[in-house]
Amino acid sequence: MQTVDILREASNRIFENVKNLAGTEHAAGDFGIGAGGDISRNIDIVAEKTVLDYLKEINFECIVLGEECGRVELSDNPKGFIIMDAIDGSANAVRGIPFFCSSLAFATENKLSSITDGVITNLANGEMYWASKNKGSFFNDQQIRVRSNDPIYKIVGVNISGASDNLVKRVLPIFEKHEHLRHFGANALEMAFFARGLLDIFIDLREKIRIQDIAAGYLIVREAGGLLLDSDLNPLDADLSYDTRISFIAASNQKILDEIMSLIDQ
Repeated sequence: MQTVDILREASNRIFENVKNLAGTEHAAGDFGIGAGGDISRNIDIVAEKTVLDYLKEINFECIVLGEECGRVELSDNPKGFIIMDAIDGSANAVRGIPFFCSSLAFATENKLSSITDGVITNLANGEMYWASKNKGSFFNDQQIRVRSNDPIYKIVGVNISGASDNLVKRVLPIFEKHEHLRHFGANALEMAFFARGLLDIFIDLREKIRIQDIAAGYLIVREAGGLLLDSDLNPLDADLSYDTRISFIAASNQKILDEIMSLIDQ
């Protein structure tokens, strides 16, 4: 079984185990602060346990880097790292807002740039986005690319949740110049939407994003032909540490990147 198929099966099992849990009183709970720094909810715990149980069942030799569980070593001779955010968009999931996902990626080394496989599953409906290095990105079984032509409506994704006053001032010209701005509350799924061509650019400059949030999206965006840059406009890369926090810009082409960055930096 290919690694991407393992991630896809784990994602399918998450969907089956949480699809009737979201929005119910059993989705919440307070299980303390997870490894990623947020409060762990019951739906998070159920989803992570699903993945860990499956990886143990098939004896997949790896180190899991989970949003809630932290570092779990499943082998003394691991093949690499499973980078797991079993529920991205936990607040949406707990409230029953149908925009949350699972994000699973596999990396051979301690770097984003070593990711070889990634899967993001929309847990509201089971739709799956996936990619393997040098093999393209897919939505279910259809290959996808970022938008290459001018859209009828330009859609700009901007995450400013909990942003500093200074950052809000920097990005304010984007709000003034564009009518169609979006942030749905689950960065991984928004990156998947971008890779599918549903957004034209997606920006998060808060220096708050964890590796678990972006790992699968990193590969899916790149394999779909998107530009993926850090806040200095260099190719995005980072280590897989729990202390790592990043900013990123995913752009469909250089033209829209230049347009948006000229507004931010004016």
